[in-house]
Amino acid sequence: MPSTRNRVPRHTADEINSRIQREIAFSVQYYADHKDEIAKRLRELDAEWDIERAIEANAAALGFIGSFLGLTRGRKWLVLPLAVSGFLFQHAVEGWCPPVPLLRRLGFRTSFEIEEERQALKALRGDFDAVAKSANAPAAALKAVRG
Repeated sequence: MPSTRNRVPRHTADEINSRIQREIAFSVQYYADHKDEIAKRLRELDAEWDIERAIEANAAALGFIGSFLGLTRGRKWLVLPLAVSGFLFQHAVEGWCPPVPLLRRLGFRTSFEIEEERQALKALRGDFDAVAKSANAPAAALKAVRG
């Protein structure tokens, strides 16, 4: 079973994974030259929905709609939440379900990909400079990545 970090990229086309990595690299390069804009970008990253959140919201909406239609329009509609539950379970185990290719093409990233950009920007901003010099390096390191 693939790790949580790698399960979605493992089931994503190579060109999409490459595009996402290029966009991260471009962003980091841009902000290396525009350090005064890093704080704004970090706030944007805090608000970005990762692919897991998008899949969960999609599954919840379809499950709710299917259940509502099953109660009001006929039992045949209960197939929808049943199918969505199956796909959600498949995604939890394998990292793939039918919406994954579409969501990845639309630019949804994994939480790790978002965090990769965030940590690179924080390093550019100098958030980690004091860690090695600190008398309590473990506490300083945690403070730097949490702040």
